[in-house]
Amino acid sequence: MATRIEIDHRVRHPEKQGRPDNPIQRKPGWIRVKAPTSAVYQQTRELMREKKLSTVCEEAACPNIGECWSQRHATMMIMGEICTRACSFCNVSTGLPAALDADEPRRVAEAVATLGLRHVVITSVDRDDLADGGAAHFAAVIAAVRATAPGVTVEILTPDFLRKPGALEVVAAAKADVFNHNLETVPRLYPGIRPGARYYQSLRLLDRVKQLEPATFTKSGLMVGLGETRAEIGQVMDDLRIADVDFITIGQYLQPTVKHAAVDKFWTPEEFEELASMARAKGFLQVSATPLTRSSYHADADFAALREARARQLAA
Repeated sequence: MATRIEIDHRVRHPEKQGRPDNPIQRKPGWIRVKAPTSAVYQQTRELMREKKLSTVCEEAACPNIGECWSQRHATMMIMGEICTRACSFCNVSTGLPAALDADEPRRVAEAVATLGLRHVVITSVDRDDLADGGAAHFAAVIAAVRATAPGVTVEILTPDFLRKPGALEVVAAAKADVFNHNLETVPRLYPGIRPGARYYQSLRLLDRVKQLEPATFTKSGLMVGLGETRAEIGQVMDDLRIADVDFITIGQYLQPTVKHAAVDKFWTPEEFEELASMARAKGFLQVSATPLTRSSYHADADFAALREARARQLAA
């Protein structure tokens, strides 16, 4: 049976069209992945269409989509597929989002139950247009998943809720099992890579979650390959540990289009091992650092390891 190829003709990044092109470098052998072909992948894709749900797997052009969807591990992206931010690393569309869909929490929960997940990751676009940044919607999705699939553990990957007083408290009170917010890169690179965000706002958010809900695991992620130094990565690790963050992920930045930030360097698997050793030495309970690591990659297995690590820590 022939596979239908859907072509997306949208201009995903209108704000980037005037920028000079950054040629996309050929990826080294350790970063290449096979095109998805499995029947389960197609079933997962069809379910997302049936439920009219967006996934960060597709919108962010994740290289692991074939592997993850073949195991029914889809990361839901709530509050639409249009982001109000214009980060230079991200493939998610930029623009003015539509109104929130009040029925989305139900559809997300039904998809989680249908997929038979043990652990689900729920993320979102940035919604600077909303008074609470979408905090109440996040809480509603968590509640719906808990009601429909009570055995599933819930991990959320949230925006920074910049200039949204009280929003973080609403989401924290929903008591996700894992609260993830990615710092993405080192502070020096924020103006060019993450211009709508503030490094110390993101760091304070993670610190505040742990103060509000000490039992909630906190998590953050970094991309490498944007021009950061090892010393800067080490400083970010130290900042995260001061905020008592439990879990760090580190992956290789991959340039989505010629209008996005260029790859400065492809870090080798051996260098990722060195970063992982550095992170473990600094006291993180869980570390995932490989070229293909992404926030939700192997999240179910990582969560099981995270719980075991905390149990060992408490027993010591």
